Amino acid sequence: MRIARIRLHWVRLPLVTPFRTSVYTEFDREALLVSVHTTDGVVGWGECVAMAEPVYSPEYLEGCVRVLRERLIPLVERLVEVTAENARAAFTAVDGNPNAKAVLEMAILDAQLRRKGMSLAGYLGATRTSVPAGVSLGIMTRDELREAADHFWNREHYRRIKLKIKPGWDEEPVRLVREFLGPHAALQVDANGAYTLDDAGHLARLDDCDLVMIEQPLDADDVDGHALLARRLKTRICLDEPIVSAATAAHAIDAGAAAIINIKPGRVGGYLEARDIHDACGARGVPVWVGGMLETGIGRAANVALAAMEHFTLVGDLSGSERFYKQDITPPIVVRDGHIAVPAGPGIGIEPDEAALGEATERTEWIDLAAGVVTGRAR
Repeated sequence: MRIARIRLHWVRLPLVTPFRTSVYTEFDREALLVSVHTTDGVVGWGECVAMAEPVYSPEYLEGCVRVLRERLIPLVERLVEVTAENARAAFTAVDGNPNAKAVLEMAILDAQLRRKGMSLAGYLGATRTSVPAGVSLGIMTRDELREAADHFWNREHYRRIKLKIKPGWDEEPVRLVREFLGPHAALQVDANGAYTLDDAGHLARLDDCDLVMIEQPLDADDVDGHALLARRLKTRICLDEPIVSAATAAHAIDAGAAAIINIKPGRVGGYLEARDIHDACGARGVPVWVGGMLETGIGRAANVALAAMEHFTLVGDLSGSERFYKQDITPPIVVRDGHIAVPAGPGIGIEPDEAALGEATERTEWIDLAAGVVTGRAR
């Protein structure tokens, strides 16, 4: 496969409601989409999940754009045969920058699979045709929390509720939702690294809430601290931000720091590494699930395909488009009876709606691989 041009699309979608965590609040989804255009007319799509500012990770959108322009796209241009596998190998010449690598790998893989008529789910070895829907609820008032939990659990029939927590907003909302939903609802919490090991006694108060897990209670760099905390809690610990490769996942598991692993393709550098992490965790008997970053339908469809693999036995952050957007840039991802159908079409199985994409697009930029020419268009 040869690539003729690559297009960068800056898009902005207003969120239905602000999304608050212990670290940041988002009012809009600012995203970078990448489309690769092959010499034989096939178009593949990828979505960069880095945020506009480096508040969640060191990467941010404009930094990713620079890495794509100056380092990753030139590496692809030098490939004799462009495939996702070859691109992944070439990208090892660039240290870090997993979100930038992931979006370009995803777009290449989408085009590659579309040319073959193969779905992403089939390529990854998915074993299911639908996956359960899970929702992540940000920090909000008690009334808002009760209403949101009722909506997604009782009305939309989502199969798991996740609550964002932080010091001062943890035990009370968790007990509120547990009491409201009853003892059998799948409930978990995510701290985004807001606690320290000194908070172990406080976090242990959540043990009797029968949580599926507590996700990333300590700082991302503190794998040893998570191992110590795990010995003081009955609730299983899930790691998110420290897991950037199959090797880091194996180390965290072997160190006793994680009984569950959250896999985010953007954080780990793409769907090929995500598959490797899935396999490494499966070999160790550790369940995995797909984390979310408020993706548009492009990234969400790909995540649904990933979640259909064998060892994704826990419900991920896989919501319908309406959870975040009045108008997605693709046909909406829909939840029916608490499940989302795995896209069966070629590649990621979904394409942007041209009108919706045009409405959300702030500017675009073409990169001609043959001549190295860059052209831009601002709206």
